[in-house]
Amino acid sequence: MKAVAVDLAALGDTAPLWRDWLDDAQRRFRVDVSALDENLPNWRQLLERFAEERAPVYFRRDADVSATLRRLHDGGTRIGVFTEAPTELRVSHFRIWALRGGSSSWSPVTAPVSGSAGTR
Repeated sequence: MKAVAVDLAALGDTAPLWRDWLDDAQRRFRVDVSALDENLPNWRQLLERFAEERAPVYFRRDADVSATLRRLHDGGTRIGVFTEAPTELRVSHFRIWALRGGSSSWSPVTAPVSGSAGTR
């Protein structure tokens, strides 16, 4: 089986969504967002909900990237997506990509990829 791991940055930038969620969380919950685990224990669920609701606004597909990924997939290559972004952003972004015509058989990479900083 052929496989390729694609950095999520090739599909879109999660940084603006992450920054906006941090601003929203700081304002809404009045917490220090530099210590989320201590100040907002359910922050991952809140981030996932925020990202699911707003991901289509932040993530725009690129025709060239889509065509390349589709060719790889059609050729039998398994495509995984990795990033240093929190899992909740990666999953919401990936779902949006698949729902907009990408392959539902693409999946997030759950183990560190050689040469990368890995995933969370």
